[in-house]
Amino acid sequence: MASQDWFDKDFYAVLGVSKDVSAADLKKTYRKLARKYHPDSNPGDAAAEAKFKEISEAHSVLGDPEQRKEYDQMRAMGPGRPRFTSGGSGQAGGFEDVFGGMFGQGAQRGGFAPSGAGAGGFDDIFGGLFGGGAFGQSSGGFRGAAGPTKGRDLAASTTLDFVTAINGDTVKLQPAEGKPISVKIPAGVSDGQKIRLKGKGEPSHDGGAPGDLVLTITVRRHPVFERDGLNLRVDVPVTFTEATLGATIEVPTLGAEPVKLRVAPGTPSGRVLRVKGRGVTSTKGVGDLLATVQVAVPAHLTAEAREALEKFAALQPAENPRAELIDKARRG
Repeated sequence: MASQDWFDKDFYAVLGVSKDVSAADLKKTYRKLARKYHPDSNPGDAAAEAKFKEISEAHSVLGDPEQRKEYDQMRAMGPGRPRFTSGGSGQAGGFEDVFGGMFGQGAQRGGFAPSGAGAGGFDDIFGGLFGGGAFGQSSGGFRGAAGPTKGRDLAASTTLDFVTAINGDTVKLQPAEGKPISVKIPAGVSDGQKIRLKGKGEPSHDGGAPGDLVLTITVRRHPVFERDGLNLRVDVPVTFTEATLGATIEVPTLGAEPVKLRVAPGTPSGRVLRVKGRGVTSTKGVGDLLATVQVAVPAHLTAEAREALEKFAALQPAENPRAELIDKARRG
């Protein structure tokens, strides 16, 4: 950055700090602003990117003790003072007035002297001010001010079978460009869950760490089981006789042999029977298998079965199982 630009830029105001701010507080303030306006945090926001460059430029000067000293000396000459005007005999406020007062000597009148032409020349004036370099460049540049930036994160999705999601597995993903990526799917992932794969995103453009790959999981439905948190649910049909008299029935499990459960006499449709430890196993714990009893009503009866059922109905107590429900509905 050319030194003449420093007249017009108030780096302290850009960072929102006082002129006597300590180096530690300056660094703390800059980091806070850099996080707020960093392009990665504001994708596509041109205003935020411009602000980030502005605060980075301010910190690159004020964060360097030598450059800060030079900046303060130049700004001490005061805003609004004429500068770089053509020097003329008897003309006050020209270039020589500004720098002559600063260095205790008048600059050569009639414009700049060529390099090496003696005291008061271009190199002498700016060489003394910047330690030998005309219009010195800000140290570090854009990258040096903010440090290496992390590569961008990538998003991907994959669909898993129900059993694969429950048990976990290693699958291969094929990016649009590049080699296939092997991904270890942990046991118990759920539909819609996101998995972050460190370092599998885009590489950094300036030597920083690569980005991550954020993988969204979609799980196919199972024809028998349904997931409920860490539990698995399954509907189990039982006959009217089994539900009425009681029975021992077989219930399917995921990826294993069926288990036997006891249905108590008089079990109604909708009652849930629990099988401990036969649900989803993950880092969060182990779930159960929840079997919901569904009483299956026969669609076709033989003449003998109908006759026997009618005799059974005649032997039942004269009770209306819906009477209490109707009474509650009337009372509101």
